[in-house]
Amino acid sequence: MDQQEVSSSEVQIVAFKLKREEYGISILNVEEIKRLTDITRVPFTPEFIKGVMNLRGSVLPVIDLKKRIGLPDAEYSDATRIIVVKLEDITVGMIVDAVTEVLAIDSANITNSKQITSTESEAHSESNKFITGIGNLNNRLVILLNLPEILGLNSENK
Repeated sequence: MDQQEVSSSEVQIVAFKLKREEYGISILNVEEIKRLTDITRVPFTPEFIKGVMNLRGSVLPVIDLKKRIGLPDAEYSDATRIIVVKLEDITVGMIVDAVTEVLAIDSANITNSKQITSTESEAHSESNKFITGIGNLNNRLVILLNLPEILGLNSENK
C-alpha cells in the first residue's frame, strides 16, 4: 500500500524582481504582462500612482510597486514590465523591475508573515502589511505580496 500523503497543494505565482529581491503574486490575479508603455500622469494622485495607460480601449491606473511598498526608486530599464492584475472588479497595472518566471510552490513551503514577525503589532505594521508570506523553493526565497493591501482594498473595508 502506498504510504505517501495525499497530494500537496501548490500555489502558482508570477515571480518578479524589485531591486535585488524576488517577489510574487498569485497567477490567478495576473491578466497579462506588458512592456513599459506610455503612461499619462494624473495630477493630485498619491506618489505611487504613476498615472493611467490605455489597454485596448480601457483606461487603467498604473502604480509603481516599488514606491507603493516603500522601496527606493530606480531608473526603468529594458527589463521593466507592467503586470496587469485583476482583483475583484479592479484592474491595475503594476510596474516591476523584471518578470522572472511562473513558479509552483508547495503550500507547505510557504511561511506566513505572522510567523516571521515577533509580535502581532509588527505583523500589522506599515512595512509588513504588504507581505503575506515567504515562499521557499529549493532555497530560493520569494516574498509573497498581499494584493488586496497593495490595491487598497483592505483599508476601504475597515
